[in-house]
Amino acid sequence: MRYTIGFRLWKVLALVFLATALFVQCTLGQEGEVFAPGNKAIRGYDPVAYFSEKKPVLGNEKFKFKHMGVDWYFSTQKNLDLFKSDPGKYMPQYGGYCAFGMAGGYKASVSPDAWTIVGGKLYLNYSKKVQADWSKDIPGMIKKADQNWPKVKGSK
Repeated sequence: MRYTIGFRLWKVLALVFLATALFVQCTLGQEGEVFAPGNKAIRGYDPVAYFSEKKPVLGNEKFKFKHMGVDWYFSTQKNLDLFKSDPGKYMPQYGGYCAFGMAGGYKASVSPDAWTIVGGKLYLNYSKKVQADWSKDIPGMIKKADQNWPKVKGSK
């Protein structure tokens, strides 16, 4: 009888350990200086296309470039070349994390469809709804996010 109880307890503890390990991997694995789930910056969308085509365009595996430890994808060789020549010009602000979240002092994931270019810089948001809230005071949100980013960018 003792063996059965001990074995059950061991199974429960093993499941708790595995669930905790999976949770830590999922949350910490996406929280580097660049938001890149699956090591794909902007979820594999072309950062240059936001400027040139005024819309999100999914990148192509054959136009991939590693920058800041993650893979950036591009829809054309021209866009890849433009990015290589000046990554800072095309990279989303706050490492691609949600601009609204950064204004609040935390990292949040983004949707490639929720974006804005302000002053020649690309800002991404968690969702269209969050983007609508962010848009109510863009200058104020950018000011807060710019202040928070140096403190938050290296955090997990």
